[in-house]
Amino acid sequence: MPTPSNILNVSQNFFIKGGSDSYFLSLGELLAQQGHTVVPFCARSDKDLPSEWSKFFPVAADFEAPSVVDVARFHYSQAAKRNLQSLLSARKFDVAHLHIYYGKLTGSILPVLKDAGIPIVQTVHDYKLICPVYTCSRDGKPCEDCHGRDYWHALVHRCNRGSYLRSAISTSEAYVSRWLGGVDSIDRFIAVSRFFAAKMQANGIDANRITVVPNFVHLERFTPSTETGRYMVYFGRIERSKGIATLIEAFQQLPDIPLVVIGEGSYLPEAKTLAANSHNIRFTGFKSGSELYSLVGGGAAAILPAEAYENCPISILESFSYARPVIGSNIGGIPELIEHGEDGYVFEPRDVTSLRHYVRKLWEQRERNDLGRAARRKVEQSFSADVHYRRIREVYDSLGSTRPS
Repeated sequence: MPTPSNILNVSQNFFIKGGSDSYFLSLGELLAQQGHTVVPFCARSDKDLPSEWSKFFPVAADFEAPSVVDVARFHYSQAAKRNLQSLLSARKFDVAHLHIYYGKLTGSILPVLKDAGIPIVQTVHDYKLICPVYTCSRDGKPCEDCHGRDYWHALVHRCNRGSYLRSAISTSEAYVSRWLGGVDSIDRFIAVSRFFAAKMQANGIDANRITVVPNFVHLERFTPSTETGRYMVYFGRIERSKGIATLIEAFQQLPDIPLVVIGEGSYLPEAKTLAANSHNIRFTGFKSGSELYSLVGGGAAAILPAEAYENCPISILESFSYARPVIGSNIGGIPELIEHGEDGYVFEPRDVTSLRHYVRKLWEQRERNDLGRAARRKVEQSFSADVHYRRIREVYDSLGSTRPS
């Protein structure tokens, strides 16, 4: 039996705040189950899960109320550099697998990894490589003005929360990150959608350095729901770019169909105001674990009405795992996951009429749930942990003579 490889799994959080955190932790579990030794390296937080390696986690910048020191630390973290050097002195690694590391760990870690001769793979969860604020959106609409290099556009348009100061910080950090090797130091990029792989190539990244590996789910954690759905469900961040206003408008015209909205975010207060007189719309706040899954499984279908680029939403795969179809907007990587009329429906962003039509159609078909069963079959065949591991291992193996044995 080959000696298990030693993998450094790097991300900003060692707790679940968003989809990228969930993937980071799930990948670590998957690799460990397959016999690899997996060591996390993350920023320190009082929310961290237990880990014997947490002594190496550096203190990170405060994003919400940054001081001058935090601004400097956001660009370049001496603590992350120093702590990573200590970790590499204590343990040898065959591969460093990066996720979202900028901001809290910063590009300061890249020269450390290169100096140690460790091949670097990055799963790209957001649009940081081409957009200083990571979203490729402005005013809730797609934007690619920066083209992966002309980051000053983010300052001109105040792309970070409408603030010149925050946008200036994002802009300068993007230039510093690029200078530190945010593109050039990565041996292999993993794009989680064909859509983003194409965007990376269009913005100057060599196609030979990009492999598409979609997200995955641990199917054993999901029991296909056999009950008749009692409502429609949205779960995820409550942000303007997620199409929440379009969602609310559609359900205001469908007063007989309940909608459960799960999550939190900056747009939540406005969303509640918009839906104040709609008794069929209920907000639950943030949910996780069994509480979240119970709500998703009780729905007739999930809805993802995004109006800015999505990559490979895990929420779609989780809905499929519960044998629930998904209605998603035709943007980003969403249509790569949904086969229109087979396991869900795709509609044009902001098209309230089409969204309302497909909600009604699935609601009236909810007892049969043919599309939900097809969705479960798809995730079993293409998005299982076993399939994902084979794809990830192929990426590691492609690194050449430095690949893990």
